Amino acid sequence: MKKILKIIKTIVDIILVVFVLAFVLVVCLQRFSNNELSVFGYRMFTVVSGSMLPEYEIGDVVISKNISTKDIKVGDDVSYLGASGTFKGKVVTHRVVKIDKDVDGKLVFHTKGTANLVEDPLVYENQIYGVVWKKDKMLSFIYKTVATKEGMFLFIGIPILYIVGSEMISIMLEREEKRRAKLKEQKRQEKEELIKEEQPKEENKKEEKVKSTKKKTKK
Repeated sequence: MKKILKIIKTIVDIILVVFVLAFVLVVCLQRFSNNELSVFGYRMFTVVSGSMLPEYEIGDVVISKNISTKDIKVGDDVSYLGASGTFKGKVVTHRVVKIDKDVDGKLVFHTKGTANLVEDPLVYENQIYGVVWKKDKMLSFIYKTVATKEGMFLFIGIPILYIVGSEMISIMLEREEKRRAKLKEQKRQEKEELIKEEQPKEENKKEEKVKSTKKKTKK
């Protein structure tokens, strides 16, 4: 039974550690890579405005896939780096409403938030990060929850406290088991020594008894 419980605890610990590490990794990739790093051509972005309502809500996490700009079609949602006006330096995820070509034959995209009345500044090929592949409901839920203090404690604090607490308990239990085993071994050794001490006495008694019997026989 103890072995089964130990196995279950180990599995739970591994799952929690993997979850926490994966979450921290995802957050670090998004926040500290300055959107320059993609994983197998995918990038993750968090929606920070209501410009794409009702498609994407604030706090939703969208995953964009890097594809050739030639494959982008009207109606696709694209993530791009704004280059002018209030969009400059910001990552924007809006819908393609029209596609043109400039004088050099390069594609120019007209984009707009579904909740906006006005189009964005023109978007060029080198600004495009990718086309929205999917909205991840699980990550969206996590991000929205973690945005609160209670959520941060729930998803990060509790797993860490559990891992640290369970390790401390395991160490204490292991020490207790060693102490009991050592005490048991000491008692066993004491018993053996007592038996060894008693053996000569018993043998002497037997010898004396034999001698006494012989004396009686001679008489």
